[in-house]
Amino acid sequence: INKTSRNAVLFMTNIGTTRSSVAYLLGVLVKIANELEWRYEELSPAERIIHDRRVRSYTVDLPPLPDFSRFHEAFRGRSNTPDGRLRDAYFLAYNDSNCEYLSLDDGSIDKEIQRGRELVSSSFVIPYPPGFPILVPGQVVSAEILHFLRALDVKEIHGYRPELGLRVFTEATVAVALQRTGNVLDAIKKTEGETNT
Repeated sequence: INKTSRNAVLFMTNIGTTRSSVAYLLGVLVKIANELEWRYEELSPAERIIHDRRVRSYTVDLPPLPDFSRFHEAFRGRSNTPDGRLRDAYFLAYNDSNCEYLSLDDGSIDKEIQRGRELVSSSFVIPYPPGFPILVPGQVVSAEILHFLRALDVKEIHGYRPELGLRVFTEATVAVALQRTGNVLDAIKKTEGETNT
């Protein structure tokens, strides 16, 4: 077993895994399934309602995966495309003074958003499962992403520390990066203008 979550188990195999070990695994899974069915049949009607609610929360009532919001203007590529300069944001986060933590629990992150601040992630945030980033460096933190993070009940979220909060760029860092982006875009426009003439 490589990883477990609230509703999934990941089994890893490799070139050395034999047919008999896979057969053994399948036999154990069948045994567990049969035992769970037997226990379910022994439940009272009230206990079945409770059980069915729990199963529904694990299988159906999952938080929807958030869409990619966008890269902040400070980390955008050319002005007319949605692509981002992930590398710039990634390396900018190496300096801890460029970043701060905002808690999901004490409301500090909500206060900043209500104040009108666009929060920009300074790290990859990867819950497991599903095991792919919901935030990347330079990406704007959306309300949908915050809702997803709060609805998760998984123990493993790479790039997020519950005791500290979500790591984002400071306002000053974003302002400097935005100014630098403006200079880069001006240089690109100038180069494109010279190429066209």
